Amino acid sequence: MDILVSVVLPLGLAFIMFSLGVGLTPADFLRVGQRPLAFLVGAFHQVLLLPVVAFACVIGFGITAELAVGFMILAACPGGVTSNIITKWARGDVALSVSLTAVISLASVATVPIILSFAVARFMGADAPEIDITATALTMFALTVVPICLGLALRAMFPARMIAAEPVISRVATVLFVVIIAAALAANRDLFFENLPVLGPALLALLVVLTVLGFAVPRLMGRTAHEAKTISVETGVQNGTLGIAIAAVIVGGADGLNVYALPSALYGIVMYLIILPVIFVYRRIP
Repeated sequence: MDILVSVVLPLGLAFIMFSLGVGLTPADFLRVGQRPLAFLVGAFHQVLLLPVVAFACVIGFGITAELAVGFMILAACPGGVTSNIITKWARGDVALSVSLTAVISLASVATVPIILSFAVARFMGADAPEIDITATALTMFALTVVPICLGLALRAMFPARMIAAEPVISRVATVLFVVIIAAALAANRDLFFENLPVLGPALLALLVVLTVLGFAVPRLMGRTAHEAKTISVETGVQNGTLGIAIAAVIVGGADGLNVYALPSALYGIVMYLIILPVIFVYRRIP
């Protein structure tokens, strides 16, 4: 278990973030300035609305202590490569999805430590583990920014080779995602079944509310259906692997794949119960 948490998990997450970087180009970042309103609406949903709704779910469903912190860790995570794929299946704005994923993933270096510190203090009280914000930010930088930038740089230097390799890299990243989710659930098997009656409905409620608001709010603000579908997916689909890594590497320490990781791991399963029907509906919205 020590090797899994100290070596396999960080390297697996780094590779998943690297796969995100391989799919990026500088134009994905420049596009933010070309379509500022759509990006700002999406960023508002991910950075502010998502943690607020997650906090309301935690309070509403009576989730406490480590599980509450784990729930908020999930809410602090940006979207991942999966959100870009789902946006494409849902016939959304893939370019906007990629831009949101890229920028919010880089911004997580600052946003995750803030939300994590708040959650630990709010839900753990005197039992709260010590969270070093600077160390957390540096760890986030190493786990997200460095591999994304490496993938981006290799794509720029060797475009033909990296484009050809991208499907293989994506498949490997998908396998790693499944392995990490399975490992986190297996490590907390008893706690998983014990807390499933509360945690499952809470995660379902989180996904439903975020997906609905993610579509409704942009439409009320005059954004196109394509943009609204994209923001809906980006708001509802989070990087569960990053959540598990934060829970295990930053918060858990020697405890490994502990209860903090459970919401992110369970989310990796629950997400598809909501998002697959959403794809079916969104594909029929022109």
